[in-house]
Amino acid sequence: MRYRAVVFDLDGTLLDTLEDIARAANDVLTGLDLPTHAPAAYRQFIGEGVAMLFRRALPPDRVEPDTVDRCVAGFEETYGRSWNVRTRPYDGIPGLLDDLAARGLGLAVLSNKPDEFTRLCAAEYLARWPFQVVLGQRQGVPRKPDPAGALEIAERLGVPVERFLYVGDTAVDMETARRAGMHPVGVAWGFRPIEELRAGGAAAIIERPADLLELLEMERRG
Repeated sequence: MRYRAVVFDLDGTLLDTLEDIARAANDVLTGLDLPTHAPAAYRQFIGEGVAMLFRRALPPDRVEPDTVDRCVAGFEETYGRSWNVRTRPYDGIPGLLDDLAARGLGLAVLSNKPDEFTRLCAAEYLARWPFQVVLGQRQGVPRKPDPAGALEIAERLGVPVERFLYVGDTAVDMETARRAGMHPVGVAWGFRPIEELRAGGAAAIIERPADLLELLEMERRG
């Protein structure tokens, strides 16, 4: 089999975290007497770290470093109390992970979510599967689309980059995969539209988790 490992994005790919993130961010904005947003709006805000989330969510005239820093600090406190209220794996994800693990493929998570929360989510919702590496955004390590995290995963798993599928829901994920030399697969059930995934360079787009297994089968058959 050509592919020996899969790197997954977290938010919008493995887990539907939208409502918990939106609620925590809106609580922060409310505390600063700033406009809030409908949960659906956060689909466009999520994906490039918490600071970028607030640069997108703040009114244009309030996007200054001090305000962004206050929002990030407030979010870490608020989300830390409520990160697992509505969050759930997407339908079909458990079955997909069961099958990938049974096939012996390496499994990893790479997220722009802060590392602490990435690990909490993985421990809460993904502990039954053998994820060998779980990485969130860490100080001193550039966030996606920089390929540093993806390359670290490949090194730690001891698998050549060309043997990885990289599965995500944003153009950032697709660019990360391409820059790392991995095979980019976009998911249609995530936070961003299919057009963004295509523009980001997705080599394949899957409509449901089980489609990843079909992709693997097609590759195996040649």
